[in-house]
Amino acid sequence: MISRILSLFRSDSAGLRERFLRRFAGRTIIVHHGLSIGWVAELMKEAGGGAHFRIDARQLSAKRPTPIEWFVRRHLLAHELPLPLLVKVDGERLLVRHLVRNGMPVHPSEIYWMLGEFPDRRHLELTVSGDGFAMVRGMDVDDNFIDFDAIFADSGEF
Repeated sequence: MISRILSLFRSDSAGLRERFLRRFAGRTIIVHHGLSIGWVAELMKEAGGGAHFRIDARQLSAKRPTPIEWFVRRHLLAHELPLPLLVKVDGERLLVRHLVRNGMPVHPSEIYWMLGEFPDRRHLELTVSGDGFAMVRGMDVDDNFIDFDAIFADSGEF
């Protein structure tokens, strides 16, 4: 009984990972180092733009991290992709793509198209492994164009 009580206060990786996956299943997360008011305003104008969970990586807690703080610090920032990042939590698989082109954040309207290109076009794919996540690299970090032809061809629209 005492070990169960102590486990509630211990921040073990497997427990943090499971809590993170439960909380964000089926959601998208935007990880950033500050976003301009104009960029956020444009995001809110987009259909579903307010549904993305946003977290500022500059404000992560060093002591007793929440599950998302643990994930961002330990499993996302370590890959040194340009920020902001778009993360789609798809079951036990996380698809990651940065939102930068030509040194600037892309327009928020492009997020919809980028989500449509998952899982084929992603910079990282993280899958549950051990107490954390295993990583598979995807497209080159410099590649962040949107292939509209492929999107429309797959959807049967044209």
